[in-house]
Amino acid sequence: MALEGTNVILREQRPEDLQLLADLRNDLDTQAWSKTLPPDYTQRMFLTQFEQREFSYDRDDGRFIIESKDAGEMVGYISYTGLEMRWDVTIGIMIAKDFWGSGLAIDALQVLLLFLFEEMGVRVVRLWTHTGNARAIGSAEKLGFKVSYRQRESIFKAGKRYDNVNMDMLREEYYTLHPDLEDNLPPL
Repeated sequence: MALEGTNVILREQRPEDLQLLADLRNDLDTQAWSKTLPPDYTQRMFLTQFEQREFSYDRDDGRFIIESKDAGEMVGYISYTGLEMRWDVTIGIMIAKDFWGSGLAIDALQVLLLFLFEEMGVRVVRLWTHTGNARAIGSAEKLGFKVSYRQRESIFKAGKRYDNVNMDMLREEYYTLHPDLEDNLPPL
């Protein structure tokens, strides 16, 4: 099932996308994390992950390729993981450098947030990044995320120490920011 935004389409992963995924994960800027060093992801690793997925009606994760509507090309990857139905989920995104600052990441995040709050009924959406990734923090804040906690100097990347920053958005906050939507999920 494809999800559609103003400027992007979030679609299922396909075998022909594997090189983009490997390229994004091997680029220390687009992966924006230091726990995966050295950057040695291969297409074969992603193919194995792709082939080992099992069918389930109760998916606790979703992985999407981000396509630009205008250019019709892949610009990145967005996902949700660890879904606790009707409770919380963690999201992540990687955008190819050629598309940084284009607004496509914000559009993709908006599409995924709408899906998670409206269709999956989550109460909290979480993400994490580090203080060296000002672009990610700024985008998250623009969407309404707030810093929920910080682990000081827990990331070492490119010879510098950064804080791990965890951010989240509550269901009530999302619907306050989107008064055009009605929250039809009963309160806890």
